[in-house]
Parts: sequence; C-alpha cells; structure tokens
Amino acid sequence: MNYYQIFKIAETPLVDQSVLSAKYIGLQRAFHPDFYVGATESEREEALEMSAAVNKAYKIFRNELLSIAYFLEIKGCLVDGEKYELPGSFLMEMMDINELLDEGVKAGVEEQIAAIEAELYVEVKDWMMMEKENWEVELLQKIKAYYFKKKYLNRILDRLHD
Repeated sequence: MNYYQIFKIAETPLVDQSVLSAKYIGLQRAFHPDFYVGATESEREEALEMSAAVNKAYKIFRNELLSIAYFLEIKGCLVDGEKYELPGSFLMEMMDINELLDEGVKAGVEEQIAAIEAELYVEVKDWMMMEKENWEVELLQKIKAYYFKKKYLNRILDRLHD
C-alpha cells in the first residue's frame, strides 16, 4: 500500500505539512473504526486496516528523515539496513565534532551541526518538494547522500542531548 496514494499526494521526499494535516483529518473521519460499529465485519476490518495505514503514513510524513527514507525506498534507491559509504571529507568533519564531545566540549557544537545541515540542505532543497514523474538517478543519489548525512548529524545531536 503506497502511502502517497492513500493521502492522494505527490511522491516527493518531503510533504507539505499543512496539506498533510488536512488530508489526515479527512482520512481519519473516513476510516476511523468508531464510524463502522454497525458495519459488516469485513467493512470494520477494512476500516481498521486503513486507519492503521493512515496513522503509519502520517507518522512517516511528519518526520523528515522517515519521509525521505520512505520516498527513497519506493523509488528503489534505499534498501532496509543498507550500508552507505559517506565521503571521507564529511567523516573527517564529523570526527572533529565527535572528538569535541569526547572531550566534554558541548558549547557551540549544536550551532556547528546546524550550519553543516543548512549547507547540506542547500544542495537538495530544490528537489525536496518537487513533483516529478520520472526522477533521474543523479537526483535520487543526491537526496540519498543528504539523507545519510542528516541521519549521521542527528545521531550526534542525540548524543549531545544525552
């Protein structure tokens, strides 16, 4: 079941949150199990299944990393558990940040990560909400690189906030 199709939205890496919220409310009204109390058992099961799918899709589309991952998965560019090789220059920069954290230096790290993330986003921002019928492999690979770098940065932020 394709979550984009459930929500009747374009397949984009990031989803317009205001559109998503409005669609979610409508879908909840249409498939909430409470509205199927007097229905047949198969109708109740279908409504329960759709309600669960709507909730799962909403959770994915509300989270930037999950949304990008889902997009890449349906485009056949991301495999669950895939090992992605990040560029050496990025890893060296991350090593410097991790060393600061190992030394107990937290001041300025969050701002440094935000600046790196902003710089990374500039490379992909034009495509993140772009509606495209056929995505070129090059663009998908750039979005994939952004996804794995952002995922790495989020792990550092999680470590920072522990």
